[in-house]
Amino acid sequence: MIVHHLENSRSQRILWMLEELGLDYEVRRYQRDPKTMLAPPELRRVHPLGKSPMIEDEGRVLAETGAIVEYLVEKTGRLGPAANRDTVLRYRQFLHYAEGSMMPPLLALLVVGRLGILGKPAKAPVQKMLDQHLDWLETELATRDWFAGVEFTAADIMMSFPLEASRARGGLDGSRPNLIDWLERIHARPAYAAALAKGGPYAYA
Repeated sequence: MIVHHLENSRSQRILWMLEELGLDYEVRRYQRDPKTMLAPPELRRVHPLGKSPMIEDEGRVLAETGAIVEYLVEKTGRLGPAANRDTVLRYRQFLHYAEGSMMPPLLALLVVGRLGILGKPAKAPVQKMLDQHLDWLETELATRDWFAGVEFTAADIMMSFPLEASRARGGLDGSRPNLIDWLERIHARPAYAAALAKGGPYAYA
C-alpha cells in the first residue's frame, strides 16, 4: 500500500490509522509550496484533483480521508463500531461530521486570519459558530471516553484533525477539559507517535 502524504495535512490521520491497524505501507511525501501553501503539481499525476491523502492499494487509487478510512475498516474488519445500534449511529455521525460540519468554520477562521485587518469583522461570528461545535463536543465526551462509545474507533481518528486545529487556532483550551483529555489520550497512543515518525513534521495550525 502506498500513501501519498502531504506535509501538515489531513493525511496524517491515514498514517495513524495504518499504524493502529499494523499494516505495511510506503509513504511518499510531498511538500507544500512555501508561498501558496498548496499541494505540489506532482500529486495530479496520481489523481486529477491533486489532493492528499490518497492511497494506492490493489490497483486502486482512493482519495478523500473519510472514504479511505471506511475502506481500511472494511478491508481489515477493525476500528469499526461495536455491534450496538447507538454506537453504530454515533460512529457514522462523527465519521462524517469531522469533515462535513466541523472543518468549514475552521477553514473560514484560517482564511479570515490570513486576511488580517480585512478579515477582522468576520472573525467573531466564525469563532462563535466554532464555539457551538466545541461546546457540543465537550458534552458528548462527558459520559464516555470515545466519540462512538466505550472503545476507540476510526471515528476518533477522523475527529483528531479538526480538534487539533481547534486547539492550535480555534480557541479550544482547558475550559473544555473533556476535549483536552481526549486529545492527550490520542497523542499518548504508540501508533500516533509511530505515524508522526513516518510522516514527518506536523503542525496542527
